[in-house]
Amino acid sequence: MLLSFAQPRLLPRLPSPATATATTARPRAPRRALSSAAKTAAAGRLRAVVSERAVEGMAPAAAGQEGRPLRVGLVCGGPSAERGISLNSARSVLDHIQGEDLLVSCYYIDCGMNAFAISPAQLYSNTPSDFDFKLESLAQEFSTLSEFAEHLAANVDIVFPVIHGKFGEDGGIQELLEKANVPFVGTPSNECLRAFDKHNASLELDAQGFLTVPNFLVEKDKLATSELEEWFRSINLNKENGKVIVKPTRAGSSIGVVVAYGANEAAEKAEGIFSEGIDNKVIIEVFLEGGCEFTAIVLDVGTANNSEPIVLLPTEVELQSSISSDIQEDTIFNYRRKYLPTQQVAYHTPPRFPAEVIDCIRKGVSLLFRHFGLRDFARIDGWFLPSPATSLPSSENGVKFGNTEYGAVLFTDINLISGMEQTSFLFQQASKVGFSHSRILRTIVQHACSRFPSLVTSNNAWTALSRKMQSAKQALIIPNGTCKQKAFVIFGGDTSERQVSLMSGTNVWLNLQGFDDLDVTPCLLAPSNGYSSHNEDFSESSRDVWTLPYSLVLRHTTEEVHAACFEAIEPERVEITSRLRNQVMKELERALSKQDWFAGFDITDEQPIKYSLQQWIDYVKEAKAVVFIAVHGGIGEDGTIQSLLESAGVPYTGPGPIASRTCMDKVATSLAVDHLASYGIHTIPKDVRAREELLKSSLVDIWNDLKAKLQTETVCVKPARDGCSTGVARLRCPEDLEVYANALRGTLPRLPANCLSKAHGVIEMPVPPPESLIFEPFIETDEIIISNKSWNDSTRHLVWKGENEWLEVTVGVVGKRGEMHSLNPSITVKESGDILSLEEKFQGGTGINLTPPPATIMSEDALQKCKSCIEMTANTLGLEGFSRIDAFVNVHSGEALTEEPPIYPHKFFRTLLDLAFARAG
Repeated sequence: MLLSFAQPRLLPRLPSPATATATTARPRAPRRALSSAAKTAAAGRLRAVVSERAVEGMAPAAAGQEGRPLRVGLVCGGPSAERGISLNSARSVLDHIQGEDLLVSCYYIDCGMNAFAISPAQLYSNTPSDFDFKLESLAQEFSTLSEFAEHLAANVDIVFPVIHGKFGEDGGIQELLEKANVPFVGTPSNECLRAFDKHNASLELDAQGFLTVPNFLVEKDKLATSELEEWFRSINLNKENGKVIVKPTRAGSSIGVVVAYGANEAAEKAEGIFSEGIDNKVIIEVFLEGGCEFTAIVLDVGTANNSEPIVLLPTEVELQSSISSDIQEDTIFNYRRKYLPTQQVAYHTPPRFPAEVIDCIRKGVSLLFRHFGLRDFARIDGWFLPSPATSLPSSENGVKFGNTEYGAVLFTDINLISGMEQTSFLFQQASKVGFSHSRILRTIVQHACSRFPSLVTSNNAWTALSRKMQSAKQALIIPNGTCKQKAFVIFGGDTSERQVSLMSGTNVWLNLQGFDDLDVTPCLLAPSNGYSSHNEDFSESSRDVWTLPYSLVLRHTTEEVHAACFEAIEPERVEITSRLRNQVMKELERALSKQDWFAGFDITDEQPIKYSLQQWIDYVKEAKAVVFIAVHGGIGEDGTIQSLLESAGVPYTGPGPIASRTCMDKVATSLAVDHLASYGIHTIPKDVRAREELLKSSLVDIWNDLKAKLQTETVCVKPARDGCSTGVARLRCPEDLEVYANALRGTLPRLPANCLSKAHGVIEMPVPPPESLIFEPFIETDEIIISNKSWNDSTRHLVWKGENEWLEVTVGVVGKRGEMHSLNPSITVKESGDILSLEEKFQGGTGINLTPPPATIMSEDALQKCKSCIEMTANTLGLEGFSRIDAFVNVHSGEALTEEPPIYPHKFFRTLLDLAFARAG
């Protein structure tokens, strides 16, 4: 087997790293009724799942014992395009509610509406496509949804549905559970159905006296352009170019939401939504020019079935258009802006609206929660229109709710199951009023339990166990004078990888918080002169480090975190935020204190503190702490931070300065392992060019020179010191090179989709542009398709022809220096284009990673050889702690290896801290 080495990376990059779990996969067989033997085997797999949790210390207490864990069934997936986000949400819920007092069982509904009991390990896949095609071999399948509901009734106390969109928020799963008398978190089925449809909800809002956005309903195969044109005229909107929003009536996550100009284009966009199968009903709304979008989480704190909604601090969604006039983009809060960490959106909690407007939003959301009969929690979105609302037909009635002295407040979307990814609005807003991730989720679950009389005993037993465990922890810590070990997680930086660094650091910080013997502080590394200008001076004097309070970490970008640090210490903003925070916390405490299960708030209102990089290192040394380095690129991976910490005697995670410097430079890395060719480890030929050369020389001459030197027809270009697919593109001709060079010259933040000679997605570019670039031959890999075009149902299956027998993999290595152990490789599947896109790597709900390589693709011998070569490479480079190596592998079909036991994220990150301590000792 040949291994063509691509690039070592020193840090994990997945927002929620996959576990090291591996299982043997086989092609999906036609769906059939399970034999008795198969059913026995399936039941055994389910028992194994439960046993796995028991090993984690979460088995139920024996009958009659004082207190027992609450059994929660976590259900994710579903048939909608939001199932990837659903998987992320479920993973986050699992991370933060599981414990010795709460036993979680995981379930998955696939796109064909088939139900499965899955292991927790599968939740740590990137997307459902990672495992959809091998569910039959990995999970217990229920023959019908009714059988699934019966299983839940017998095996869990309460279900936590985390299915977004169809079947999750339209009342589908709720009705299934109601018929089986299974308690569940959230709103009942009839109320879900009533609130989920955006058009019906809008009609209800208007009938109840709320200001609404003018809209027009289009049903599939019933579109009458003349009626649509008449609607344009009725609201004084130009039918030729009037700006509108076109969106599905029953979908979330902004899927399918587009801007259209004029009636004809609106009709075309509506037909596009129909043809994509997103929905069969579309709503066309007036584009609220100059409006500010907001979203608000509402928490039900009432007793039994007496709803008492309290709205947390709303969030203002600030959309930012491209900084370049060469790129035309509509500023709407679409799927990409929601789930990809770029500088196109910023959040402000609380909003920068007048106090009267915030009060109006909170009051309106509370009224809607009550009116629609919602339960436990929800998220409601809307718009604040600062200009007079006279352009809105519904504003003719001056008594309409939403009219304020400062403008109009309009509510547009009701989300019955709000997204629960690590930095979602639920957690952003909850942390502002004293709730950690764990506390807000457990509060929601506890409240849901209190609504079901059948759960009184179970809920009381859970509460008793939780208190007993908390008292035991305190008793261990206080009498013995035990001090928690301090740990600092540093992320950010000023490279183009800083947004992904924020995601990585946040994930590490949240997972390490679960250890009672650790005191973990998140820290932002930022340029001293801010992000508005870029300082090429890499000395420590040009860097600041901010220690961050809980709520400031949960932001979209490093720029937003940095701005929030200054905002958090600005006196006027501090006063406003503090007043609103105290108001909401008093409302919550007054209501929740009536509940005997309420454990109080666990997040304090702190301010960020700024240090110079050297001051911060001195502070860390004085605290006798360990540093978890999560800074991608720049001084986080070139040995600079490592050298500074090493000089101060501070233990840290990851490779040392020399290995870091080597691996940061792609050319140096290739040279370092060049002598390993006889072991099957080959490096790709490279040609390094300065940016200035591209901007000043003949591009045709450069292109011809590259083709001759690299012996290739197409070229892969990438920045010499950047990662995360930033600036990586396949060039096929001199014209492609010219487009790329012009992007560098104009410092464009991104290349628009399809601007090169072959169709491709958006390519994010490094800002500022790199000083040098690397050109390599483009390696043709075999296409892998996760298809749902099965001959008998909608089940996905894997298609791989194996024509080139080259695949791109990414492999984690962990351990001590000279003793690095390779985890199972992940095959990275490109869903479109030639280069793995930024979206496929980091956008929520996208990106397929097959871990381990399926048996039909990579043989056991090839897999063993791959892992051996990766370990040899890691040890040659002097890596330690954890690193990730990207490579191209030549494969042959056969059986895959298995790897036990699974490593869950919180234990994995703790292992890295322990390795850092061991090295320091």
